[in-house]
Amino acid sequence: MSEWNKVEQRYKDKRGLIDGRRLGCQATVQGDVVIDVPPESQVHRQVVRKRAEARDITMNPSTRLFYVEVEEPDMHKPSGDMERLIEALETQWDLKGVKTDLHILHVLQPVLRKGNWKVTVAVHLGDESHPPKIMHIWPGYYEGTVYGLAVDLGSTTIAAHLCDLKSGEVVASSGIMNPQIRFGEDLMSRVSYSMMNKGGDQEMTRAVREGMNALFTQIAAEAEIDKALIVDAVFVCNPVMHHLFLGIDPFELGQAPFALGTSNALALRASELDLNIHPAARVYLLPCIARPRRGGRRSSCPL
Repeated sequence: MSEWNKVEQRYKDKRGLIDGRRLGCQATVQGDVVIDVPPESQVHRQVVRKRAEARDITMNPSTRLFYVEVEEPDMHKPSGDMERLIEALETQWDLKGVKTDLHILHVLQPVLRKGNWKVTVAVHLGDESHPPKIMHIWPGYYEGTVYGLAVDLGSTTIAAHLCDLKSGEVVASSGIMNPQIRFGEDLMSRVSYSMMNKGGDQEMTRAVREGMNALFTQIAAEAEIDKALIVDAVFVCNPVMHHLFLGIDPFELGQAPFALGTSNALALRASELDLNIHPAARVYLLPCIARPRRGGRRSSCPL
């Protein structure tokens, strides 16, 4: 591109211009370039056509709401508020071995007292290797719901569907173009970008996570909910997108025998992936098929 000029500097000083952007009426192309047109400058919005099929299924969400009445503190029975909450969950709902994170301890005592020792708790039920865990707490009886995301992370588009975990209803759907497209239009060109540019894999990881956060903000606004109510998310993606989303260098996927960093299903926390939903939300990635262009999408089809 041509050098930054006085007209652009004057425009930036008076009206502001985001770093890295140029004025189309001033900058000239002087070689091969990749142009990224920001959404606010697009005359026609890109339309992502991926819809969720609605089917009758028995709801069995991994995160559920439980209303409990907690025993009040007693000087003659010295136990903490959290311990008595866990005891109430076991006594009233047969939830054994419940754990929690520090963020719950920060709010627990005022919430218990505001609810007059009656609270609603969102608990991730866990599995054989993970105990149930408290994710959120409300004073009194919480009449609302919590939500989950189903995300199709493709090389060209990202589609997300927001689901009510009580009713199973898909309450909002939206999609965006994958912002990684500026690094290469297809999967192997992105692997090549990572190979030929130091830190290129990290650039693409940042780009896709920022794009997903923008999408989640958009879909939460459409449903008129707080993003903190999103407590579960399931992702399907091909191996290259899988690795870049996780921050794994896809170098080995660019050459035979196309070795995956991991092919197993993964259960992570949203905070580990810089996703702006509930920080303790559980994020599931379906297993990858050990070929560079086949992944969670193929393994999700039988499910």
